[in-house]
Amino acid sequence: MKDILTVMKFTIKDMVKRKSFIISTLIILIIIVIGFNVPNIIKSISGEDTGDKLLIVDNEDIFEGSLEMLKQADLGTEIEIEKATFEEIKTKIENEEIENAIMIERQENNVKIRYIVKDMTMMQEVPETIVNAINTLYTNVQINKLGLSQEQIQSITPNFEFSLEQTQEEKANGNIFAMMLMSIVLFYAIYFCAYQVSSSITTEKTSKIMETLVTSTSPRTIVLGKTIGIGIVGLLQMVLIVGTALISAKTFLDPELLNAVLDMSNITPYLGIITVVYFILGYLAYALLYALTGSTVSKPEDIQSANSPVAILAVVGFYLSYFTMMNPTSELNVFASLFPVSSPFCMPFRIMMGLSSGVDVAISIAILIVTILVIAHVAIKIYSNAILNYGTKMSFKDIINMYKDK
Repeated sequence: MKDILTVMKFTIKDMVKRKSFIISTLIILIIIVIGFNVPNIIKSISGEDTGDKLLIVDNEDIFEGSLEMLKQADLGTEIEIEKATFEEIKTKIENEEIENAIMIERQENNVKIRYIVKDMTMMQEVPETIVNAINTLYTNVQINKLGLSQEQIQSITPNFEFSLEQTQEEKANGNIFAMMLMSIVLFYAIYFCAYQVSSSITTEKTSKIMETLVTSTSPRTIVLGKTIGIGIVGLLQMVLIVGTALISAKTFLDPELLNAVLDMSNITPYLGIITVVYFILGYLAYALLYALTGSTVSKPEDIQSANSPVAILAVVGFYLSYFTMMNPTSELNVFASLFPVSSPFCMPFRIMMGLSSGVDVAISIAILIVTILVIAHVAIKIYSNAILNYGTKMSFKDIINMYKDK
């Protein structure tokens, strides 16, 4: 145990001192802070009044003064109501006093709506929200002219209540966008931290540090110590990134926009603990595989080709989890939450959606732990025989022979 701790400390110090690690972490944090500040940056550049201005002209008073009600409606644009000629509207648009305009005119038995823009290539049709608002307003004006009672108006006005329901008993709850975003973060953390194990082993083989380590302790201790050490650094990096993102979102984003994009109601301490558990287990599974591939090459330029099978496996697991989120109650999503290749990316978000029971989580974790033990047994045995190989990159047949070698 003491030797494992020694290797862990050596690995952690080596990781956090690397310029590549420090610079990449700082860049990610800066991008996160700037990204959440984009709305504020745009607002400061454009000024406080960044909304589009729409001028509505009703020279003949067809709407009998009711257009003023549109100013209080939430149409996503600032409304101005006044009388003007086409030439005056054109001048206002060219001087950028307004973005576009609507000119209402009476033509025999109908009402003509002229939507005036600066460039037809920029706007091909009238916004649907404006069309609906004007139609509703004109209908109300005409109904009032008929002198109908409130009961008669209600009888001809539809009052439908729409709801989306499913036949399956299981129902998914939660913001899919938030789940997919967190899935990407979890995949990044597991995949790139595990990849560092392979890179670290190959680098130490190249610099001959590995020879010193092997003479001081056993290969098994090196594998476990390096895997745990890099995992601790990766976990702290993930906590730092997620923490910075949450603080930036709370600090810089408008609360309404934040609630619309990220539904935080399903984020619970239990979910946080489970996510950390799956990060650790998922990381261990992939890190041990990368330790195996890293020990089979002796040159840094061979790392990528040696790691390709594990990388493909990780991507398959991620996309299996990612795309089954589109139909979280499907049997394929259940399979993804149990399959050890994809369960680290899938199960936390089944929990977030309220689709997994405690038994489901226990079975998934048990399968993942058994898989890790099998991978650890194979990886440590091959690692022990391949760690001091300084020849060419070994073939799959050579790796099998090393595993069989006692």
